Amino acid sequence: MFEICGPYTINGSVEVPGDKSISHRSIILSSITKEKVQIDNFLFSQDCLNTLKILKKIGVKYIINKDSILIEGHGVSGFIEPDDILYAGNSGTSIRLLSGLLCGCNFMSIISGDESVNNRPMDRIIRPLTAMGARIYGRDGNKKAPLVIFGGNKLKGIKHEINVSSAQVKSCLSIAALFAEGPTEIIQPEISRDHTERMLEYFGSEIIFDGKYTKIIPGKDLKGKDIFVPGDFSSAAFFIIAGLILKNSKIIIKNVGINPTRSYLLNILKEMDANIEIKNERTKNNEKIADITASSSNLKSINIKEGVIPNIIDEIPILSVAAAFAEGITIIRGAKELRLKESDRIKTIFNEFKKAGIKVHEYPDGLEIYGNPNTKIKSANLKSYGDHRIAMSLAVMALKGNCKVRINNTKCINTSFPEFESKLFNLVSR
Repeated sequence: MFEICGPYTINGSVEVPGDKSISHRSIILSSITKEKVQIDNFLFSQDCLNTLKILKKIGVKYIINKDSILIEGHGVSGFIEPDDILYAGNSGTSIRLLSGLLCGCNFMSIISGDESVNNRPMDRIIRPLTAMGARIYGRDGNKKAPLVIFGGNKLKGIKHEINVSSAQVKSCLSIAALFAEGPTEIIQPEISRDHTERMLEYFGSEIIFDGKYTKIIPGKDLKGKDIFVPGDFSSAAFFIIAGLILKNSKIIIKNVGINPTRSYLLNILKEMDANIEIKNERTKNNEKIADITASSSNLKSINIKEGVIPNIIDEIPILSVAAAFAEGITIIRGAKELRLKESDRIKTIFNEFKKAGIKVHEYPDGLEIYGNPNTKIKSANLKSYGDHRIAMSLAVMALKGNCKVRINNTKCINTSFPEFESKLFNLVSR
């Protein structure tokens, strides 16, 4: 639980944990290679640890050393049948990406998650994997987890059009495509994150991709190379927004991943007149990295179009906080996917913002936020709904207030950013 009584300023520099999406992918894809791969700045969060535990149960060996991990890859034939159910916890990334891997393995497996994960839509991976020849079955008429996977069938490449752009679905199919006969093509209506494609290319896979279109041609062994995981942009976003909305503030976030399919929030914030600088740009293992400076700003509202939603989906909760203190009405539409996250994020933002005294309207697919730089946050008991991004967003919002705000059930933050509390409160002052 957090108890916060502002107003605060935030100043200094900080490094955020390694990128969660890249951390997941780094250990999954490294395990398919035949080399030892050292992964530096790995994120040891609950979600990533769940992926690691599953890999261990199917025979992957690794050594942990502080903030790095050494994966001993053993090729596509080296996985072994688990003797227990594989548990993904609260991680949709774990269950979806690993399902693609397990469909290519020569054994039977069952993969499950917590209540939230087991109620997220899994038919979006079951249908195309079945079309590839996999035998994969789910609860509720093949729509939800737990998933039962009978490996051993020969997979074939397919051409699949995804109705709703999803990096998790695309990555699941891309991993399964490595085990298939013939090329696999994946087409999306909008650009989504391309971390999997970039890492496959880095490891020597024959792959073509441009954000909306991905083609994987199997047959080449992945060649493991060492990886540095850049700072997680979604984690950096909490500090960026804090720097923008708090008075007399300037904060530098170092070594942040600015993959263009991931950091579109920066474009939106600049349209809102945010004082943001990008410095020290460079590329490591196919990913762009930079230092980001955010300073106190007079933000203005914005109308966010549906086409960019897949590139800011995880940042919408903290963007909503920025919108609450911007001048004017911010409209976010086409974001119904938010209702299928760790919580129904449209509903949770609506409920908790209202408690705090922020005027907001809920749509089936988004929000309308009535911003005001002089909004007075009410004293309130707020709920995280067990959602790490909601908990951290509410904490940043509370920094702007001038009365006590209590945020309950903040342990969920450990799923992505275990050091959030200490890093944030080491930088703020009254």
